[in-house]
Amino acid sequence: MYSRSWSSPFSEAGGTGRPAFVTEFGLWTDEQAAAAEQIEASLDEIDLVRLAFADPHGLARSKTLTVDAFRSVLRNGMDFSSGPFIFDTGHAAALDFLADPGVGVDEIAGAGSFVLVPDPLTFQVLPHEGPRTAWVLGDEYLRDGSPHPLSARNVLRQVVARYAARDLTPVLGLEVEWYLTRRLAGPPGNAGNGFGLQGAAPRVEAMNSGYQFNLDANYDSVAHFTSPLAMKLLELGLPLRSIEHESGPGQIETTFNPMHALDTADAMLLFRTVVKQTAARQGYHASFMALPRVDSFDPCGWHLHQSVMDAKSGRNLFAAEGGGISDRGVAYIEGLLSRARDLCLLSVPTVNGYRRMGADFSLSPTRLGWSYEDRSAMIRVVGGGAGTHIENRVGEPTANPYLNIAAQLSAGFDGMAAEVGASPRAGGEESYETLPQDLGEALEAFRAGQAAELLGKPLAATMAKLKESELARFEAWRAIEQPADGQVTEWEQREYFEAF
Repeated sequence: MYSRSWSSPFSEAGGTGRPAFVTEFGLWTDEQAAAAEQIEASLDEIDLVRLAFADPHGLARSKTLTVDAFRSVLRNGMDFSSGPFIFDTGHAAALDFLADPGVGVDEIAGAGSFVLVPDPLTFQVLPHEGPRTAWVLGDEYLRDGSPHPLSARNVLRQVVARYAARDLTPVLGLEVEWYLTRRLAGPPGNAGNGFGLQGAAPRVEAMNSGYQFNLDANYDSVAHFTSPLAMKLLELGLPLRSIEHESGPGQIETTFNPMHALDTADAMLLFRTVVKQTAARQGYHASFMALPRVDSFDPCGWHLHQSVMDAKSGRNLFAAEGGGISDRGVAYIEGLLSRARDLCLLSVPTVNGYRRMGADFSLSPTRLGWSYEDRSAMIRVVGGGAGTHIENRVGEPTANPYLNIAAQLSAGFDGMAAEVGASPRAGGEESYETLPQDLGEALEAFRAGQAAELLGKPLAATMAKLKESELARFEAWRAIEQPADGQVTEWEQREYFEAF
């Protein structure tokens, strides 16, 4: 039994970044530095801290630290393996980290470590945890103090900075659909699992029969879980607006009040993580997979509500005098439409997500266009006056929140900068170009487009390699198994149902 602590040259450097890393490279704003001081003053009330970040797929990766370790990590950063940048959705190595990874990031070779620096503004105490546990998001840096080229959160920060340079503030609201199911007894799914080979998906049953839209009785059948969940989300400071029962059996829609862009993405990451973990602890299974392979399930979407404010006056720039949407709002929409195909991969990143694009689901967008209060359009103009905003209905709930939001804000910004005029695509959109109909088409458009201008060449190359790997594994399985056309496959269920 060890009875003493040792002080050594490794105590600061071993796994905890680099002494005074934050100060050396000036990584925090004054607001972050002040928040860090408040955190340090309250750490005696915490037992453990989960330091997390979003990988390219939008999944939270974390390390759980003792408070004593976090006291050092807060200002020194934490060494973190580059593994989360290397593996595709099935944990197959999509980047050759034993040779040249081919993405222009030398640190990936040998799966070298980067430094994850906590963002003090995201520090949260998780309610009702056993040991008193906090959650904090980190930003990824190379060891020379520069932002990691594969950091999705940094991509969104850069887009927001473009708005700020013009005294503009994007504001977004989340509308997310997902499934709550009851987990059945069975093996944990490890049989056959490995690198690129997924074991069996969780066995589940539906919570109710579904297909009575917004029926109060259906909500009541899940309220024993969703109502306490709502209180938990509010305790976390998330601006929850509503929870309702949608069409499918146990299909839940959750909406949040408008937030600034980075807060929106952070909230989406925390929300999905908390929902899945809370469900698992209570014997349920929550999934944000677009269309699970469960009888009678309906597809789920992620609708992103968007507007742009004048940072000085607070005026909504999408509101037109006399009603409707302003010319700048139309220009923003035109920007979204012009980049919809080549950036679709960032909003619909999985094989399964394109199940929503079929003709059977008329409320899922397939064509490029916009309209007023029309839920069959890709872009729906909602509200009036100061509340005028647009709803982009393209995304699937598994999408990386930082990349999905960055893609849409960037496209909208370019549209406003170009001052595109009124669009003939409003209404009557049947004759216009369609969105990609499968992951292969989306990947081809992504490669041919200008994604590198948004993501930077390293992240654009990485995303292409990750998706190439995922798609190749699916097509290899499909060639052998020859599943029926149009049906969600067993491969998709194994690949996405538990992870997402």
